[in-house]
This record gives sequence, C-alpha cells and structure tokens, in this order.
Amino acid sequence: QAIQFNKTIGCCRYSFNLALKKQKEKDLLWWITEEMFQNGQLLSNEWKGPRFSANTSMKDHTQFKKTTPWLKEVDSTAIQNAIQHLGEAYDAYYKKEKGRPTFKSKKNDIQSYTSKYNYNKGVGTIHIVDEHYIILPKVGKVRFAKSKEMDGKIMNATVRRTPSGKYFVSILCEVKKEPTQLSMFETGMDVGLKNFATLSDGTVIPNPKHFYRLEEKLKKEQRILSRRIVGSQNWHKQKKKVAKVHEKIANAREDFLQKLSTTLVHENQVISIEDIRVKNLLKNGNLAKAISDASWYEFRKMLTYKCKWYGKTLVVVGSNYASSQLCHTCN
Repeated sequence: QAIQFNKTIGCCRYSFNLALKKQKEKDLLWWITEEMFQNGQLLSNEWKGPRFSANTSMKDHTQFKKTTPWLKEVDSTAIQNAIQHLGEAYDAYYKKEKGRPTFKSKKNDIQSYTSKYNYNKGVGTIHIVDEHYIILPKVGKVRFAKSKEMDGKIMNATVRRTPSGKYFVSILCEVKKEPTQLSMFETGMDVGLKNFATLSDGTVIPNPKHFYRLEEKLKKEQRILSRRIVGSQNWHKQKKKVAKVHEKIANAREDFLQKLSTTLVHENQVISIEDIRVKNLLKNGNLAKAISDASWYEFRKMLTYKCKWYGKTLVVVGSNYASSQLCHTCN
C-alpha cells in the first residue's frame, strides 16, 4: 500500500510537471519576441499565445497515457486533480494574484495527491468500512486511526506523506452550515514574545516556546546527521529522526494555536488585533527565531477563517500609533 501511495504521488508530480513544461514551451515564443522587440528587431511585441487550459491539458494527457502504461497503475482522478491544481495556479497568475507556477520536486517536505469520490458499480470509491478501515481508489482497504466522525457527502480524499514517513488521509465532506450562538463579549488582543498574548480584560496567555523546549534535541540529531554520508542508509534513517523532531514541534505549535483561536472565537463576538507585518519583523536577526516560533501570522489566519465560519467579527487595527500614544481627551 505504501508503494502504491508513492507511485500515485510520483505520477501526479510527473503529470503536473509535464503539463507545465508544455505550457512553458508555448510561453517561450513570447519571451523570444519580447527580446527581439527590446533589441529593436521588431516594432512591437504583439504575439499572444494560448493560455493554459486544464481541460485541454487533460485531453492531451489522456492520449499520452496510451503510450505510457505505468501511468495507468494509479488513480486517474488523482492525475486529473493535479492538472486542475495547475490550472488554478495559472488562473491566479493571469489575474496577477500570485507568481508564475513552478515545477514540483520530489524533495519537497510534503508530498500528496487528491482522489475524487465516484461511484463504481453502485458503491462509492471512497468510504469508511468500520472504525479502523477506509477504502481508497486503486489502493483498497487501508487500516487507519480515525480522529473524527465523518459527516455529510464525501467530495474527495487527500493522502499526504510527511518527511518522517507517516501517511495521513483527510476526507473533504460537504456539510450544512449550522447556526452559531451569538456572544455578548468583545476583546482586544496584543501579541508578544514574553507572553504570547495579553487580552483587554487583563488575561495573560504565556508563550509556550515550543521550539526552545526541543532545540537541544534538534541540535543533537542534526549534528549526527551532518556526520553521515549523504545518500547512505544511515543518512536516510537519521534524516527521519530529524524530521520527527521538527514534526513534534510543528504539531505542538499548531495544537496550541488551534485551541486558543477556537476558544477566543467561541467566547467573543468581536475580536480586535494589531496589524503586525511579520515579514518586516523577521529582518531583526536577534528576534527572528523567537518571532518564527510564536507564529503570529498563522494565528491570525486561524482567527480569520474561524470568525468567517462562526459569523464573528475580526477587527484588524493599524499598527500606526497603536500603543505609543496617549489619547488627548482621556490621557
């Protein structure tokens, strides 16, 4: 089953990169024309090449699969999803919301693929058999540890492989939005390093400093890794040990941020936070590590989408004159 997961991840990556390569070859003509225009060989650059189309790319890939039999060994909907993700990336690029899409690498920390839910002979291709088994396309019956009861209509399933060698499956379901209870409380919050947050009612939330608690262990494992021959069996084993320490830090940090943000959103109707430009603060070499460990940006993202989910209000206050000036009326 692990081999099948790895094959599917590799085929999705290959299909994504192949579609991107073909589009880059089409775009290359524009750059050649632009260079000729800049050199004075042309009066203007009026070349307009075809934009990337996910549907057209999937049709081309269907023809390509006829001559590439190993692509048929994996779930076809996973490959379709990979090409659709490339189409979404190009749509964001054309709207100037994001940069140009780049090739996927097998060295990326997170490797994943997404399978769509379909019916096959009256049975869903993705469904939970009992408390400990799930059916996945082309993989079959897989034993798993269920962390949450599934509710609603299944849309797709995403299988993810972490650097430590663990596999996770997350199931996307369509559920009805439930009405949330309104709260009469409001709070303002100031984040910091000594204390993670101070609320307007005086409540102080201490900074757990997850990275500093495991920093010495991480140094030890990385020191051992540096002495291993790159590419050897012992190097791969030690690399997994380093990844496990990083994973433990990340999991502890996310658990703390998720619980705190959920508590604040459920208890308050309005939450006010300062608009902190974390990217600028990270330029300070003395505090960059502590700021990264605090994860203020990730905390703000959680508050943003949870307030949207539960119908609460998040007020982002500008950082100018936020805490350094006194009011001329009430001092």
